[in-house]
Amino acid sequence: MHFLDTPIEYLKGVGPIRAELLKKEINIFTFSDLLHYYPFRYTDRSVIHKVTELNADMPYIQLKGKIIRFEEKGQKRAKRLIAHFQDETGITELIWFKGIRWIKKGIKTNIEYLVFGNPSAYQNKINIVHPEMDVFEKQQSISSSLQAVYSTTEHLSSKGLNSRGIRKLVKALLLQIENKIKETLSDSLLSKLKLPKREVALINIHFPVDISQLERAQKRLKFEELFFLQFHLLKMKLTRTQKYKGFVFEKVSNHFDNYFKNHLSFELTNAQKKVLKEIRLDVKRGVQLNRLLQGDVGSGKTLVALMSMLMAVDNNFQTCMMAPTEILAQQHFKNISKELKEMDIKISILTGSSKAKERKELHQQLENGEIDILIGTHALLEDKVVFKNLAFVVIDEQHRFGVAQRAKLWKKNTTPPHILVMTATPIPRTLSMTLYGDLDVSVIDELPPGRKEIKTLWRSDSSRLKVNKFIHEQIALGRQIYIVYPLIQESEKLDYKDLMDGYKAIAAEFPMPKFQVSVVHGQMKSEDKEYEMERFAEGITNIMVATTVIEVGVDVPNASVMVIESAERFGLSQLHQLRGRVGRGAEQSYCILLSGHKISNEGRLRLETIASTNDGFKIAEVDLKLRGPGDMMGTKQSGMLNFKIADLLKDGKILEFARKEAIALLKEDENLEKAENINIARAYRPYAKQRMGWSRIS
Repeated sequence: MHFLDTPIEYLKGVGPIRAELLKKEINIFTFSDLLHYYPFRYTDRSVIHKVTELNADMPYIQLKGKIIRFEEKGQKRAKRLIAHFQDETGITELIWFKGIRWIKKGIKTNIEYLVFGNPSAYQNKINIVHPEMDVFEKQQSISSSLQAVYSTTEHLSSKGLNSRGIRKLVKALLLQIENKIKETLSDSLLSKLKLPKREVALINIHFPVDISQLERAQKRLKFEELFFLQFHLLKMKLTRTQKYKGFVFEKVSNHFDNYFKNHLSFELTNAQKKVLKEIRLDVKRGVQLNRLLQGDVGSGKTLVALMSMLMAVDNNFQTCMMAPTEILAQQHFKNISKELKEMDIKISILTGSSKAKERKELHQQLENGEIDILIGTHALLEDKVVFKNLAFVVIDEQHRFGVAQRAKLWKKNTTPPHILVMTATPIPRTLSMTLYGDLDVSVIDELPPGRKEIKTLWRSDSSRLKVNKFIHEQIALGRQIYIVYPLIQESEKLDYKDLMDGYKAIAAEFPMPKFQVSVVHGQMKSEDKEYEMERFAEGITNIMVATTVIEVGVDVPNASVMVIESAERFGLSQLHQLRGRVGRGAEQSYCILLSGHKISNEGRLRLETIASTNDGFKIAEVDLKLRGPGDMMGTKQSGMLNFKIADLLKDGKILEFARKEAIALLKEDENLEKAENINIARAYRPYAKQRMGWSRIS
């Protein structure tokens, strides 16, 4: 057993009780876990203040002196321990409300201590509540002016394992690690990037000699973490392309050319042309395509997907498109059928509500190769759905499907089909390199010509009369309106009430028969939802009152106004997605954000961001800052982005460096067989076993 694999209970100062707490509270099981339990911040302990300098406005400070006496005041819960602390200039009070017995036992009078804490004022006296205390030692073997601060819990603190207690354990461990830390990077990489050795970095991350050494240690450990992640993702991608030779689309002929020349009603954007070229190159050379297509709402991703599917049809292959909801699948089916109505291409749809007789007939046609393009929902994944020669798969709003679900599409053939996954949720570059590092990424970053930018206005509830007047004006011009209410799972009853109260108010303001109002929410039967959606899509109803079920829904070019009620309750990406439901036609469109007067600073920033820009990628950057990568992508619980030290928001440059070096290494020594890469090979072996590729379709 390697030294670092030693169970944590065998470290001096731990023992069985503390060990159990460390395991339960912060997942520290071994010496290695403790060594890699990095501080979350540092305090400067180089300055020692005098008691007479203290005031309540000061941040954390450090004193040196002795406790001259203790006293206890109050009873039961109000009980507190007061220590009178003295230096050469005066006396101040140190106060504890918890752990009094332990403090009295562990801290002595007339011994010189270093005291660290935050001064506060009470009854015209300056005191320090629950300070950190260390016996002052003139010489320490591991010392630093920058003191590490560790995350801890109430349970750990009750057993003396507050930040200071953890720091003591780390110090005890560091005194034993000399020549026991295996290097994970090659000498050439360390030299090229001027990085310290791993042992040096680990000492300096916990007990930095100065700020310069701390920064070098952080850079080294962040690079290592991101380097192995990128190496792994890129290696999976390389392995996949070597193992799976994709279907070769030798020709682009009849159908593609016919559609492009005779049926495409507008000019493709340069971004669309670029992405089509990327896809064409992949499928032509027989590489198994595994590509993420990012594009803002309304950027024309579906058209790119359709033209890519025509490449498959031109080569006598079948293709399918999978959407997350029945409504969206129906929309894709109608739009694609309309686009290809004059062309000799068989298009079908399969959803959960498809009748048994229809299904049976469709299954037969599919297996016989009579269907060229199949559009559907999760129903496409059923074992009964057998293709004759499926060669190209499009997955819309891919984040709504699990890896296991998507994997089923791979197994429809002995040769895996090409996969194009689409998302209208813009992803910041650092996040896409991490989450989708083993996919090729294409971006459509411009809107079709003639599209007018949606005007976004943020108004308080007091402006409701003006908003209603504006809705009246827009309806008079022949436009349609969305009014959306928040839906929060924890409060479905309340949300339903909010929606129905809102609906009653809207119905009173816009009465029948002059106005028609639809209502759609999650508690309705799917057929009722679809009926109301259809009425709105056909222009029968003027106003659609809905919850976020319309976030991914039908395109209604005539809908020009989106009113979002209680907008402060929505996330940034959700607001952006909702806004994208309007602006599908040639007319000027509007998004009106209605909020209460009392909103949090974060809520205010979200609304200010949405109101100030239509750029989904800028919005995604702000979202990343506010929520963090795990929350933003719904990956927090899965451990996908469970970095110990790297931060995707702050470490974009290090990530790009890491990716560049990973690419270079794969070119030079794909299987890490060279002697100079022995350290990397050893470090990568367990890593490769543990970390799965979450973004791959396989």
